[in-house]
Amino acid sequence: MTLIKSISGIRGTIGGAVGENLTPIDAVKFASAYGSWIKQQRQKEQYHVVVGRDARISGAMIQNLVMNTLVGMGIHVIDLGLSTTPTVEVAVPMEHADGGIILTASHNPKQWNALKLLDTKGEFLNAEEGAKILKIAEADDMSFADVDSLGKITVNDAYIDMHIDEVLAMDLVNVASIKKSNFKVVVDGVNSTGGIAIPLLLERLGVQPIKLYCEPNGHFPHNPEPLKEHLTDLSKAVVEEKADFGIVVDPDVDRLAFMDEHGEMFGEEYTLVACADYVLSKTPGNTVSNMSSTRALRDITERHGGTYEASAVGEVNVVNLMKKNNAVIGGEGNGGIIYPKLHYGRDALVGVALFLSLLAEGSMSVSELRASYPNYYMSKKKIQLTPDLDVDALLSTMEENYAHENITTIDGVKIDFENSWVHLRKSNTEPIIRIYTEAPSQKEADDLADRFISEIKAVANI
Repeated sequence: MTLIKSISGIRGTIGGAVGENLTPIDAVKFASAYGSWIKQQRQKEQYHVVVGRDARISGAMIQNLVMNTLVGMGIHVIDLGLSTTPTVEVAVPMEHADGGIILTASHNPKQWNALKLLDTKGEFLNAEEGAKILKIAEADDMSFADVDSLGKITVNDAYIDMHIDEVLAMDLVNVASIKKSNFKVVVDGVNSTGGIAIPLLLERLGVQPIKLYCEPNGHFPHNPEPLKEHLTDLSKAVVEEKADFGIVVDPDVDRLAFMDEHGEMFGEEYTLVACADYVLSKTPGNTVSNMSSTRALRDITERHGGTYEASAVGEVNVVNLMKKNNAVIGGEGNGGIIYPKLHYGRDALVGVALFLSLLAEGSMSVSELRASYPNYYMSKKKIQLTPDLDVDALLSTMEENYAHENITTIDGVKIDFENSWVHLRKSNTEPIIRIYTEAPSQKEADDLADRFISEIKAVANI
């Protein structure tokens, strides 16, 4: 079963049986349910929805199905074509639209695609609103427009440039200092829309981009999740080009990771740490990340006199806690930067601009910057789920086994030890249990993860 309906949207593999994969019929069904939900929000004469996609091979097909379904409901569509998730998020309020849909399966391999759904603020739907859409879809409770009331599609391919304009206009982006630094940077765009957006941003900042896999054809040259083991070509290119550093994004450009001048990973977890360090140095305040993110953000926040708090995993959960705590910056340890001054969504373009500002003002190398932060090491592993596995019962057993430790259960089970932690949770986006650990050394983090994988398998008899 590879059709996953969750807080993260409707995600599945292309092809196969209806209701079990993301088939054309499923794409139409969920687009119809979303259109019905849009109309339920408020009564008005005209409705508008912004639609954009990453460069996946199935993207054009799914986008045309989704857009024409909305047209059939009498909803006008602003077609951004090849775009990024944060660009669509920025476009929705700029267009005064009623919502937005991004066609992307984020870091998943090429056979996957998804409908990510936005509200009128350009933010992801909360669980309650998402549940309403699923209920509409299950009940087939949709009605369509008559022939004289069909919607229209308007193409607007200017929004990546407009998004960059908004990023460069942010007070904390030190354009002058970045331009003086004459940076040279290798960009791995994983042959998706990051290959369009990131080089354009760099050029506007006076940075020389060296393009690696920046052809937006959807043929991912490596696993699109921006992890060290997938980025050997980027590492080699940074060293060969004598670049200042490397940038890699995921296919929809909401996750961001850096590589230092020696071709070593800066650490995906430390993308947010560095950007938060810069923002907090200018605008002291609070921060938020999710429970699976590094303790280093807490350390940096407290160093600047702020308060850190952790949310359940899921961008909407991070955003809700950021709003509650008036956080000046937040995000996720997967390289997702959320900077509310621009919008409440993970945005690699914002992250690149803040990171470059920090480097330029500090006149330091990326490796020197990394060495200035607390050193934690993380292990991210997973166990494939089988249909007969009762995940909730399994997690309850693990909670009971470690009841004497500091336990948090707002999202799976997180066990905080004195110098390390482990977080066990069912993924929102894949049929797996994620096992995240953090410790003072990589070996300790890996050993802790392996220990818990063995314990889970023993409990589940797998």
